[in-house]
Amino acid sequence: MKTLATTLVLSSLFFGIPAMAATGHDHGHGHSHTQEPVNQQIAEKKADEVIASLVEREKVDKSWSSIKASSIEKKTLNSRPEWLVIFNNDKITDVDKQTLYVFLTIGGEYIAVNYTGK
Repeated sequence: MKTLATTLVLSSLFFGIPAMAATGHDHGHGHSHTQEPVNQQIAEKKADEVIASLVEREKVDKSWSSIKASSIEKKTLNSRPEWLVIFNNDKITDVDKQTLYVFLTIGGEYIAVNYTGK
């Protein structure tokens, strides 16, 4: 019986905490949960930062650091608007890896990067 009571008390602690994170709350960290859209220029700057980080961590060839975006598009994926910033690098010998696609939220936050655009 004592084990059952302890289990119930612990369970109520775990399941009671998520209820405190309801909508319309303010927890004092100075931002809302909705993102303000950034413009195309800022999206390009954010994508450049993603590429620089990949070069720094040696995830892509260092020649990517001098490549500028060839295209910046607003796309709607999964019913959410996103930025798709495309970089082309002719210095890469593997044709399948000459194009890098950087996906950002409409607010400019990094989502993903890949060679397929999907």
